[in-house]
Amino acid sequence: MPEPTKKEENEVPAPAPPPEEPSKEKEAGTTPAKDEEEVSPPSALPPGLGSRALERKDSDWTLVETPPGEEQAKQNANSQLSILFIEKPQGGTVKVGEDITFIAKVKAEDLLRKPTIKWFKGKWMDLASKAGKHLQLKETFERHSRVYTFEMQIIKAKDNFAGNYRCEVTYKDKFDSCSFDLEVHESTGTTPNIDIRSAFKRREVKQQEEEPQVDVWELLKNAKPSEYEKIAFQYGITDLRGMLKRLKRMRREEKKSAAFAKILDPAYQVDKGGRVRFVVELADPKLEVKWYKNGQEIRPSTKYIFEHKGCQRILFINNCQMTDDSEYYVTAGDEKCSTELFVREPPIMVTKQLEDTTAYCGERVELECEVSEDDANVKWFKNGEEIIPGPKSRYRIRVEGKKHILIIEGATKADAAEYSVMTTGGQSSAKLSVDLKPLKILTPLTDQTVNLGKEICLKCEISENIPGKWTKNGLPVQESDRLKVVHKGRIHKLVIANALTEDEGDYVFAPDAYNVTLPAKVHVIDPPKIILDGLDADNTVTVIAGNKLRLEIPISGEPPPKAMWSRGDKAIMEGSGRIRTESYPDSSTLVIDIAERDDSGVYHINLKNEAGEAHASIKVKVVDFPDPPVAPTVTEVGDDWCIMNWEPPAYDGGSPILGYFIERKKKQSSRWMRLNFDLCKETTFEPKKMIEGVAYEVRIFAVNAIGISKPSMPSRPFVPLAVTSPPTLLTVDSVTDTTVTMRWRPPDHIGAAGLDGYVLEYCFEGSTSAKQSDENGEAAYDLPAEDWIVANKDLIDKTKFTITGLPTDAKIFVRVKAVNAAGASEPKYYSQPILVKEIIEPPKIRIPRHLKQTYIRRVGEAVNLVIPFQGKPRPELTWKKDGAEIDKNQINIRNSETDTIIFIRKAERSHSGKYDLQVKVDKFVETASIDIQIIDRPGPPQIVKIEDVWGENVALTWTPPKDDGNAAITGYTIQKADKKSMEWFTVIEHYHRTSATITELVIGNEYYFRVFSENMCGLSEDATMTKESAVIARDGKIYKNPVYEDFDFSEAPMFTQPLVNTYAIAGYNATLNCSVRGNPKPKITWMKNKVAIVDDPRYRMFSNQGVCTLEIRKPSPYDGGTYCCKAVNDLGTVEIECKLEVKGGLSFCRLLLQGVPPNIIDSYLRDLHSSNPEEY
Repeated sequence: MPEPTKKEENEVPAPAPPPEEPSKEKEAGTTPAKDEEEVSPPSALPPGLGSRALERKDSDWTLVETPPGEEQAKQNANSQLSILFIEKPQGGTVKVGEDITFIAKVKAEDLLRKPTIKWFKGKWMDLASKAGKHLQLKETFERHSRVYTFEMQIIKAKDNFAGNYRCEVTYKDKFDSCSFDLEVHESTGTTPNIDIRSAFKRREVKQQEEEPQVDVWELLKNAKPSEYEKIAFQYGITDLRGMLKRLKRMRREEKKSAAFAKILDPAYQVDKGGRVRFVVELADPKLEVKWYKNGQEIRPSTKYIFEHKGCQRILFINNCQMTDDSEYYVTAGDEKCSTELFVREPPIMVTKQLEDTTAYCGERVELECEVSEDDANVKWFKNGEEIIPGPKSRYRIRVEGKKHILIIEGATKADAAEYSVMTTGGQSSAKLSVDLKPLKILTPLTDQTVNLGKEICLKCEISENIPGKWTKNGLPVQESDRLKVVHKGRIHKLVIANALTEDEGDYVFAPDAYNVTLPAKVHVIDPPKIILDGLDADNTVTVIAGNKLRLEIPISGEPPPKAMWSRGDKAIMEGSGRIRTESYPDSSTLVIDIAERDDSGVYHINLKNEAGEAHASIKVKVVDFPDPPVAPTVTEVGDDWCIMNWEPPAYDGGSPILGYFIERKKKQSSRWMRLNFDLCKETTFEPKKMIEGVAYEVRIFAVNAIGISKPSMPSRPFVPLAVTSPPTLLTVDSVTDTTVTMRWRPPDHIGAAGLDGYVLEYCFEGSTSAKQSDENGEAAYDLPAEDWIVANKDLIDKTKFTITGLPTDAKIFVRVKAVNAAGASEPKYYSQPILVKEIIEPPKIRIPRHLKQTYIRRVGEAVNLVIPFQGKPRPELTWKKDGAEIDKNQINIRNSETDTIIFIRKAERSHSGKYDLQVKVDKFVETASIDIQIIDRPGPPQIVKIEDVWGENVALTWTPPKDDGNAAITGYTIQKADKKSMEWFTVIEHYHRTSATITELVIGNEYYFRVFSENMCGLSEDATMTKESAVIARDGKIYKNPVYEDFDFSEAPMFTQPLVNTYAIAGYNATLNCSVRGNPKPKITWMKNKVAIVDDPRYRMFSNQGVCTLEIRKPSPYDGGTYCCKAVNDLGTVEIECKLEVKGGLSFCRLLLQGVPPNIIDSYLRDLHSSNPEEY
């Protein structure tokens, strides 16, 4: 596919030969030119034109083509200002019948989606709708370079393809466009150099012979807007919208110009291929003049010729094409004047006329003509009215180059008319005649036999789409809700819903305009029927087992149907079997000889003839004696009675059960005795008058309308028994706000039935009426059964039970019953109502003596500590370890009402710590702490060194181990080994210091030493050995131990940090701290107001590394006063005091309400009175 050709910038075209003589010429839309005078080239060349754009010769003037390379350079310069294009389509030239492609590229780095591109011809013709045989639009995307490439390919170019084209690209708020020209030349050869003057002369002679030209501009200026389209079609204007816009600009009044003495005309018109002349006259001939087309400067070439005549500046445009149809303007200095050039295409002529045509109805008709140009604008008319094709129109117009075809699908009589075609240069007309086709019967009517109530459908198909009439027995058919006549194309139908017997007859269809009939006969038949009027509503037939059944069913249908009986998947045939069928013309009979229980079921009868089928189901029920019931169950017994239950029999014999007979016998006897002579309607019965302690059995008979069943299996043996005596000694064990716990003793007399358990019941005071009872003084209550509430859902074996869910401050009555197999005993009542209100008992923790000190266990041993406590109601317990919550995955806590257990299955060193227990009852809180220490073997000493060797002695030193096993190091074990044998022997055990002297070593030997650490768990698993060996030299020096005087570390007690006066908040713990030193270690005593603090749980005293602490738990104002810390040892005594003030004083009553003993309150008030007598 050839691309538009371009010239290189270094190519300079040869100048055209100079004209021989001036000539006068006359162009369409221009005034005749005067004699041409010699003009010089412009004094200044346009920027970028270069010295090669115009060459001066000895002749008057010379034409030089603008090098295409310079135009390309200018376009590339303009492309730098492009917003979206990175490569714009370039103008080109193509020969008729060849292909050409225009390419535009857009960079997609900054674009989130594909841009929108449009191709236009002229100013408004969108080429997207013209894509097809001669025009193709393509687009591709290169991922590696992220460039969109858009192509417009023109295939087999024609003359009218020439013109100005425009490409527009849009992305969101960005817009870019560029224009380019396409020139189409004849393929006969290259265009020779033109002799301008001789060409003018020839054209002038030719134009004199032609008819005078019509100025379309003048027509448009003076015409009404409604006539614009007519003028445009008549004179071949394709860009009417652009002409109207330019016409609107032309109507604006031109301002007077100082630079131009005469400006351009508002518009010029020229035929395609003609020549036009633009002339302006300058006021100052020295002004520089530039000519522009659509904003782009025009350079001299063979197409564009510039001429200077005095003050006139002339522009000639040769061989005008559609691309030259645009706006032109000329600038002189800072002023410009503009004009519009319109290139008119030659008129379209009809080269092949329409021809008269004859067709049949329903055929496809094509009217064809040819015009002088491809794809010309042609209008079609029918009887003078324009034909406008559309989606719903029967007319279509097809264009194939110069051929224009009008297509009529399915011609009718109404299409017969005179058709004409009109172009800008001529018209043609022809007549169309439409006749009827010979009628053919494609599908005739057929005789039909239809079931009664079914649909009748008579259908035929003829060769033509024409209406017709239906008749029945010679009379016209009238449509109704049941009878419908359907006509769709060439198909005709007569549809009758729910056929009746009167619908039988001879039907005929006659098409309109034809002497043709289509007959058919309709016969209505009746399908078979089964008449079950003599049976029950559910079609059930009952027969007693052993009797004969003969079931006769009336039937109907024409022809007589054939009857088939079946049960399930098995057919019942005619014959002599026990179950057989008998067939008659108007009935069918089912016979069962000696009916059995298994004969019960559903029997099916099927009737069939050519009209259809009928089906019915009949249920045959064979009744018999019922099956015996299941063995009865004795649910309750008394001293001489029992209650028995049973289930109905699985099979009732096909007849409802009317009742039951019950019989009884002693287990050791074989004689049954009937207990009821009237039928028992229920499935429960109560036999009486039995002997207590004797085993009995019972059985059941079922009775229906047929008779009595066989007896059931006997029940399990049972013994009538009596209830026990009432329980004894019913007492109250404990009471809370919502519970009452009762205790009692077993009954005095239980009996042979034993004791199954107890039932405890209670009721609220106010729902009973009391009456005094026996001499014991107990009150008995005569209550309705519904007033008593059962406290235990299930029987209890123990003689203690807690009633829960009681309202506080309510009063209840309680009773208890003993229950055995015979039932519940007489109740035992509590003597008086019980008040449901708990007596609060403050909590108290009973720490075992061995837990008051640190509790020590080895790693791997089990820890199981039981801490008892007191308190009512049941206290809330909280355990913490070192102030944090206990991990229950490692430490198990088990709580009961009286104690709590902390259990560790396998102790680890991480379990060591301080465990705090808090017991809370209401607002009372008790706390206690337990120290647990988990110990393990220590690690070995860190470093063992040989400090000195003398004589038979070696001095060793070592550092304590890093890991002491969570226990103090109690000593070390030193061993030695001869280097020769490396057998270890213990030298010193349970040594407390970290240095030792090993004596009595063998002179001449070399020794290694190692040291084990020891704590209360034992020796460390490993020992640390010396890195160097000690050699006992034979001639050694005699070592004398140095003599050191003992240092006296004794010191009288002295406070290094005194007590500080402070204050505390009532209810929050307070501490007093000081530090003391002395040797021997002094004994510390704390005093309040000169009174020693001893065994007071509100105070806790600590002493650690000389730091003495007194903790006061939740102090009250009476805890304020003067506190003294006293330190005493053998060398002296020292005291230090401080004052403690507790903020938030309380009255006597408030202290008493908080549970402070009265004697303590009195002491507190006396202290306050003595310390501040003025305030009291």
